[in-house]
Amino acid sequence: MKKVYYLRNCNTCKRILKEVNPDDDFEMIDIKTENITEPELDKLAEMTGNYESLFNKQARKYRELGLNQKSLNEDDFRSLILEDYTFLRRPVFLIDDKIFVGNKKDTINQLVVFIDQIRRN
Repeated sequence: MKKVYYLRNCNTCKRILKEVNPDDDFEMIDIKTENITEPELDKLAEMTGNYESLFNKQARKYRELGLNQKSLNEDDFRSLILEDYTFLRRPVFLIDDKIFVGNKKDTINQLVVFIDQIRRN
């Protein structure tokens, strides 16, 4: 299974997709038009170890709603991500049993190396 959860109009997502160049085997899921489901989110959280790792603390609403001043728990992170797509850290690449979350340079470098290895085999 190969999936990418991304935001079509996000310049960072566009840049990363261009760099990674996922092939046609990837299911591309624009989180603005296709909401992440509870089972999908639960699976991603199981793979990362928690919901907080999937939560985008850079989202405008995070500060607008004063969430940065609150102590959030796992249930809060889960509910907020399901409530509003902007709270999902992106992009999220799911490749079989591997997950790559976010746009940090190290994460993207690991993703590119992993995809190159898959393509060579």
